Amino acid sequence: MSPRSAAANEELRRRSRERLLRATVELVEERGFEATTLADIADRAGTARGLVSYYFPGKRQLLQSAVHRLMHLELASCLEREPRTEDGRALLARAIDAVLGLAWERPRLMRTHMAGILTAEGFIQCPEQQRLASLLRDTVARYGSADPENDYRLLRAQLMGAVMAVLVPGAPMPAGLLRAELFQRYGLAWELGFPPGAQPPPPGV
Repeated sequence: MSPRSAAANEELRRRSRERLLRATVELVEERGFEATTLADIADRAGTARGLVSYYFPGKRQLLQSAVHRLMHLELASCLEREPRTEDGRALLARAIDAVLGLAWERPRLMRTHMAGILTAEGFIQCPEQQRLASLLRDTVARYGSADPENDYRLLRAQLMGAVMAVLVPGAPMPAGLLRAELFQRYGLAWELGFPPGAQPPPPGV
């Protein structure tokens, strides 16, 4: 049997890494972060335990990469959803809805992710985060920003703040109200994107 090519080996590594990322999301949603071990993740992914440490320095870094991958895939799906559009305002509305949607649809996972960002390890730069950043930066540029890099950073901060507000235990902010605030900030019509209702919620609701 001839040895695999470099391209074939790279594809195998990519698939193994993605299986680990998918398994991490599944297990943290099912069991929580503390109850999920790296061995559990390797077993769910069908890979050797040593591969986890080969790709990721620790469980927190693995979780951040896994959630950033999920966010990137969800954002890409929302931006490309039918009916397709090239309108920058509509695309920005879809981007906001994609990120807020994960907060209210997958609160346990996103709460764990945000808690991890606030730990000593902080915000992890990884390929998945870079793909997410590239999509958001491109969306801001298509919206018409004259300074996409800085405006992307501002949007990221606003989205992180909104996600945190949705997820605060015991005192969550209504997601619809946060959406309305962000849409107003960017001059977006409520009906753009994927609105949760026909009209925005009245102030104070």
